[in-house]
Amino acid sequence: MQARHFFPIMILGATAMADESYKSEIEPLLVEYCFDCHGDGSKNGDFRMDGFKDLSTHLGDREHWMPVWRNLRSQIMPPSDEAQPSAEEKRKLLAWIESEVFKLDPKKPDPGRVTIRRLNRNEYANAVFDLLGVEYDTAEAFPPDDTGYGFDNIGDVLSISPLLMEKYLASAEEVVNLALPDDASAQVPRVEFPASEFKHPSVPPTWIPFSDRAEFTLKVPVKWDGKYQLTLQYAIQGAIEATTAEAFLGISANGKKHAEAALGWDQRRSIDLATAVKMEKGERTIKVTLKPEKPPAAGEEALYLRLQRLIVQGPLDGKQREFSKGHRMIFVDGPGPEKPDERRVYARKIMRSFVSRAFRRPVVASDIERLVAIVEETDKLPGKSFQDGIKQAIAACLASPRFLFRAEIQPEPNNPDKIVPLDEYALASRLSFFLWASVPDDELLSLAYNKKLRTNLRQQVERMLADPRSRRLTENFVGQWLQARDVATAPISAPTILGVADNREAADLFDPRLREDMRAETYALFEYILREGRPAEELISARYSFLNERLAAFYGVKGVKGENFRPVDLTEHPERGGLLTQGTFLIVSSNPTRTSPVKRGLYVLENLLGTPPPPAPPDVPALAAAAKQGTNPTMREMMEIHRKDPDCRGCHARMDPIGLGLENFDALGRFRKTEAGKPIDTAGELVTGEKFADVAALKAILAEKRRPDFYRTLSEKLLTYAIGRGVEYYDSTTIEQLTAHMAKNDGKLIELIHAITNSAPFQLRRGDE
Repeated sequence: MQARHFFPIMILGATAMADESYKSEIEPLLVEYCFDCHGDGSKNGDFRMDGFKDLSTHLGDREHWMPVWRNLRSQIMPPSDEAQPSAEEKRKLLAWIESEVFKLDPKKPDPGRVTIRRLNRNEYANAVFDLLGVEYDTAEAFPPDDTGYGFDNIGDVLSISPLLMEKYLASAEEVVNLALPDDASAQVPRVEFPASEFKHPSVPPTWIPFSDRAEFTLKVPVKWDGKYQLTLQYAIQGAIEATTAEAFLGISANGKKHAEAALGWDQRRSIDLATAVKMEKGERTIKVTLKPEKPPAAGEEALYLRLQRLIVQGPLDGKQREFSKGHRMIFVDGPGPEKPDERRVYARKIMRSFVSRAFRRPVVASDIERLVAIVEETDKLPGKSFQDGIKQAIAACLASPRFLFRAEIQPEPNNPDKIVPLDEYALASRLSFFLWASVPDDELLSLAYNKKLRTNLRQQVERMLADPRSRRLTENFVGQWLQARDVATAPISAPTILGVADNREAADLFDPRLREDMRAETYALFEYILREGRPAEELISARYSFLNERLAAFYGVKGVKGENFRPVDLTEHPERGGLLTQGTFLIVSSNPTRTSPVKRGLYVLENLLGTPPPPAPPDVPALAAAAKQGTNPTMREMMEIHRKDPDCRGCHARMDPIGLGLENFDALGRFRKTEAGKPIDTAGELVTGEKFADVAALKAILAEKRRPDFYRTLSEKLLTYAIGRGVEYYDSTTIEQLTAHMAKNDGKLIELIHAITNSAPFQLRRGDE
């Protein structure tokens, strides 16, 4: 009988102990520091801490204790003008919530759940490029991915519909046909030259104004005498609405023009201009010229030419042949042999190599045999070949759930109390999708096969970050965390902000190319801090940036020449430096026609401090209503009127000081000292009590006094991106470990990546999924 009641007695005993510790140790602290506003009949912010009927139920209510824990940890509560708990009292409260309410054990962290999820559009495009050398436009092929927690690689939102599955089936055929065109084994030689190889003294090949006469040269090595096809791929950009501007594009070789096309407003993603040219062996010069024809009409925006690549194919007489890039990647030992037995062995070798990378798991012999059977059956069909059979088998792989979904082998299923390490293939997959947004390479899979990846993890992370594919981490993580992806398309009315008549006049002051420049500046800062082992807080406090001539001139920084970005010392420009003074942040956090202190403050609270306010109440009056109460009021004056509403005051006390501290920057990112003819007052006080006079002081507070909050938020954001799920209460132990690791290692961003790849959520999984 005693054994039967042992566990219930233990549970009751533990509950009684928790109740007693609350009454004796925790409740007195809450009474002293919290109950004036949230107890004894008060419930500021609709939050009451003593309104429970049953203490045990109250102590098990994680939803109630979560905001207490978050606000206490970030020093938002108690308010800065109220009595504050000592450091020891604060530690006691936080530790009690974590152990008694959240039931966390730092020695046995919960890795959280794993949601099987499909590849998003970026991951699919990267995977087929890394596997087959195919540049596949997933933006055209698939619908946009949903996002969760700010990212598009979150398992809970990456569902798949029957229509999307049909698109995957069609795309599999398209991809293999691009990788292995018909008769690819006897293809006319083809070489691609990216736009970056076109030379011009001052104009970049990606933004060429229709108004400028420009000539770009490209040196092309020709291996054989003969006739060649030149295909120039380009696009038109600039004006969002149709314009009447025109120009002529020409291709010349051997000193003679061979093709010309009239250019105008065109929304196609890529356009071809092709011509056939006789060329002799040796280095030949190809010239691409742009000649203005018709300027835009009054009020119309300018148009720009964007060169993408030049494709050279030939000689066209067929005397020279070579394998396509996809063919060389797949048929590693050349064309298929003649004998059936040898073809079967070769097919098995090809499919084993492809499947191990595409499926990211150990090769299953039965899978390989089924794919080899597809190769052989297709090869037997009239008019088909061994290559056609390989294409069909690869297409089957690309349409398989094992390629499309990121699933992990569960070593102990249906065992919810068991925490198990990932097998090394799953670890290789997590690592490659984190840093490369793609499938593992051969080195990762070889280490996984030999069970040596964990012991070589740090070296592999550093190898992968040194690889050009790690640029994808910057574009995907920073592009979404800091919304740098959105700066090119953010709805900003430049004429209204600049006070000019039309888009054309606005373009003279705010060059359309500046949006891409701003994004490049943000990416360059992140990559420099990551690769040079700099502290992460320099994202906020840096006294340098990466600028080209155009962006430097827009910022008012002198002495920078040319199109290339370079490091620039901003010591003499204290108003610049760090994310909060970059055009990327300043544009995406503004309204279309004006700045938005609310959006800017919210951006900082959500993305840098991890303390977002609650959602706004319904029927909040628009700021325009506040503007009507004054004569040409400044933004600060309008916000002060707006905050008089009791429903608005609490949240705006957190957002507005930060946003108003950035009012020296207009909605396009220009620095200014006056607004509506009045000096701009940027002084403020954070809800946590720190006072500042200008943006330089605000940055110093965020990077120094609020550094733990920034480290914690950055850890949460990067961990979310790395594991593809939102951070939950049970991850708090991991987040604190990541934050402590950063602090111990001088805040180095690269050390955060190392810590994440060694963390429980990245390395382990539950046994119930």
